[in-house]
Amino acid sequence: MISQNQYYSYNTKELPLGCQYCVKGEKLVLFVTGICPRTCYFCPISDLKYGNDVMYANERKVENAEDVILEAELMNAKGAGITGGDPLSKIDRTVEFIQKLKNKFGKQFHIHLYTSLNLVNEKNLERLFLAGLDEIRFHPDLETKQLWPRIALAQKYPWHIGIEVPLIPTKKQELKELLDFVQDKVTFINFNELERADNRMSKLGEMGFSTTGKFSYAISGSLDLGLELLQYAQEKQYPLACHVCTAKLKDGIQLTNRIKRESENVKRSFDVVDAEGILSRGALYLPELAPGVGYRRKLDAADKTLLLQQLHVFLTKIQHDLHLSSEQIVLDPLKVRLLLSRQHAKQHKKYFLKQGLLPALVKEYPTADQFELEVEFLK
Repeated sequence: MISQNQYYSYNTKELPLGCQYCVKGEKLVLFVTGICPRTCYFCPISDLKYGNDVMYANERKVENAEDVILEAELMNAKGAGITGGDPLSKIDRTVEFIQKLKNKFGKQFHIHLYTSLNLVNEKNLERLFLAGLDEIRFHPDLETKQLWPRIALAQKYPWHIGIEVPLIPTKKQELKELLDFVQDKVTFINFNELERADNRMSKLGEMGFSTTGKFSYAISGSLDLGLELLQYAQEKQYPLACHVCTAKLKDGIQLTNRIKRESENVKRSFDVVDAEGILSRGALYLPELAPGVGYRRKLDAADKTLLLQQLHVFLTKIQHDLHLSSEQIVLDPLKVRLLLSRQHAKQHKKYFLKQGLLPALVKEYPTADQFELEVEFLK
């Protein structure tokens, strides 16, 4: 019986190097495009990203390599995981990002990349290797073996080669056949616990797959299959390292550790940071843009230029009336609000309400989207 490791996952031999960085929250997640040659029924990509040529560095929407580098600096990243869509569908962009990240942070900045086999060829692999890619992870199609031989093309280069596939409970035989095929061609295989996604592409619910619990996205039977495959690989004495990456690792370890790293760099002097990296702060909202039903849609549709001008007038008046410095109260252009300490929000709530602002105590992620976990309006 293979025991659970300290990250709530399971492995034979050492974790892949890319995973070693990820579990510590040290890797930037670089989504280079939503374009992909495949249409997988288990695809976890959001409707906002799927099929659209958009770029994100963690939760930050980016336009260029400079934006990506900024996000990497904010979280003090030691590497990046490049994903999509399929990064090879925008190979020029992908190569540029690898080169610029390596030039900025040095050769030790570890970069791995996920790709289907559809766009794999000698030219693309050569470009990725010469750009500085350290580790390539293939996502073979389990419905057909037609493209599986392309995996061998990567053996020409001295990088780490791996396989990463979801643990689909109905694909036990196909996964065993894949394991048999790649065991002497790659250095590792990652089996991901399958999770249902809230998007249009995922058809897992319609296909009869159920989750392990009411509040879980993990698919029943997926983890059990992963453990069976690890045992199978051991019995066959295959040389590659095998890893079952669980939903708990992704949500409870990897994301939490990354958030902790980000909070250290983005927190303001008045923020309180808890053990999980969550920011606690005070906020002042315009009534028309206060959190509630449809909040994100209202933010997207708002005339931010006009509203930020209004808030700047409030900011100047508040600094004068309450003798607050530019470090004690600041303008947040992303969410069109004023930020200050929880103490000042509570102490001066009557003043803020009289000015027509809505004071609140908030808890939120230190990520670029500043996702709210709690909002308590003061009355």
